[in-house]
Amino acid sequence: MRVLGIDPGLRNLGWGVIEVQGSRLSHVANGIIHSEGGDLARRLVSLHSALTEVIARHEPDAAAVEQTFVNKDAVATLKLGQARGIALLVPAQAGLSVGEYAPNAVKKAVVGVGHAAKGQVEHMVRFQLPGVDIAGADAADALAVAICHAHHLQSAGRMAAALRGVA
Repeated sequence: MRVLGIDPGLRNLGWGVIEVQGSRLSHVANGIIHSEGGDLARRLVSLHSALTEVIARHEPDAAAVEQTFVNKDAVATLKLGQARGIALLVPAQAGLSVGEYAPNAVKKAVVGVGHAAKGQVEHMVRFQLPGVDIAGADAADALAVAICHAHHLQSAGRMAAALRGVA
């Protein structure tokens, strides 16, 4: 199974694709989409086009998006929310199920601590995906989201198997 992780951002949207085989995870690809255009609408269109291309190229089976946090700047939060809307829309348009995870849940799944620093997250992504060449911090975060979703899917599969065994 291939899992696409997305770290939404209006200027820089991180993405990462991993392959899941049993409990084994391996890196497929990662990158950062830099939006183009001066106005919000053009930036959103460029994010949509580039993310659509990523999905077409890497053919993931599932996707996950990191939830945004609300900060003191309401306008910036709203714009980030619109970029997150693109991050949810594009995989859904491709027919993928899309998971959503809070930043603390991603950090806990990857590092073991919900308030881990960015450097710790990147270190653990490198540890869990040996040999990975990470395109930048946003791509590292996206790979962490993909790893978190892979763990969630594995747990859900084990739970379903256990329930089938009881029935």
